[in-house]
Amino acid sequence: MSGLQAIRYSRGKLEVLDQLRLPHEHHYDLVSTAEEAFDCIKSMRVRGAPAIAIVAALAHAVELQNGSCNATSGEETVSYIDSRLDYLFLSRPTAVDLGNAITSLKAVIREHSSEGKDGIVAAYIAAAEEIFRKDTETNLLIGEHGAKWLMANAPIKSADDKVSVLTHCNTGSLATSGHGTALGIIRSLFAGGDLRHAFCTETRPYNQGSRLTAFELVYEGIPATLITDSMAGALFATRKQESSIAAVIVGADRVVRNGDTANKIGTYALAVLARHHGIKFIVAAPTTSIDLQTETGSAIKIEQRKPEELTQITGAVVGADGKVDISRSERVAIAHQDVGVWNPAFDVTPAELIDAVVTEKGVVEKGPSGVFDFREIMPERWAAVVKS
Repeated sequence: MSGLQAIRYSRGKLEVLDQLRLPHEHHYDLVSTAEEAFDCIKSMRVRGAPAIAIVAALAHAVELQNGSCNATSGEETVSYIDSRLDYLFLSRPTAVDLGNAITSLKAVIREHSSEGKDGIVAAYIAAAEEIFRKDTETNLLIGEHGAKWLMANAPIKSADDKVSVLTHCNTGSLATSGHGTALGIIRSLFAGGDLRHAFCTETRPYNQGSRLTAFELVYEGIPATLITDSMAGALFATRKQESSIAAVIVGADRVVRNGDTANKIGTYALAVLARHHGIKFIVAAPTTSIDLQTETGSAIKIEQRKPEELTQITGAVVGADGKVDISRSERVAIAHQDVGVWNPAFDVTPAELIDAVVTEKGVVEKGPSGVFDFREIMPERWAAVVKS
């Protein structure tokens, strides 16, 4: 288990690691209200679908613990919590974990609606804390299932029976409560002595791969190499047999009913390249990231980010001696500031390009119809969708 923590929580207090300052500085923001959590998520000081849901849920738990609710009846308390959760949902609607967490929390407070304000608030706080606790358990299971599946299905292993993999964006401890999803599989491979080498993309335009994943890999002592996004095809084509890439492992902001997956922009291109080169393409996602209500990826709303993410960049200053000065940060232009910009945060990878979806409940592969069937790992949710 990694010592890195994106989220620090004790009842009544929430601290969130400002990931915009990484890898040069560790600074935790105190998040005490839904407004502060919204800004934290929207500005991407915290990112990663599981972490977003946890921060939103816990931030409201903190403000409830600190007396933010002035309701006098159970009905008013439910209405107040609903309004705060609806507000938090708008911070990142693409991340289905957030929507699922909110739906679950709303169900909990309704189950306790007859217990009055104090009972409802206590039930909400306990449920939010359980989301936090359960995420770590989920990630460890995803790592275990994914590593086992890949070692059994890897098309290419090195002479020492190990595998090399590539990952995109950041899906580790910094994107979750701990261990991670896609990066969790890599951690589990490494812990089991099955990993030869990990490659990570820089993940333009926001550089979560170079700023965060590279940082986590170095922190964990995992053998790793950073590449630009556009180098992946060349990497797949030119690596020698003994160190060929066995799999691309990515996370997911949303997996819909047929297996189409929304993830960080650039994921779709990697899936196409992986298929051409005979490389396994694995999506690591907790069942909370699976959206059974949405049938195909064409219905996923893709968030558009600010143009400045492509035309400007911020970083710590490197002195003449080559050392990084974390006390100085500069924002510089890297493109003409009047050029038009198209900056989608995510893209959708079709199910046909995905070999496996790894969840905490096991690995799901495509059936004869060429789509994923999640009914066996999510029978209750599946039955509810079919019934509706």
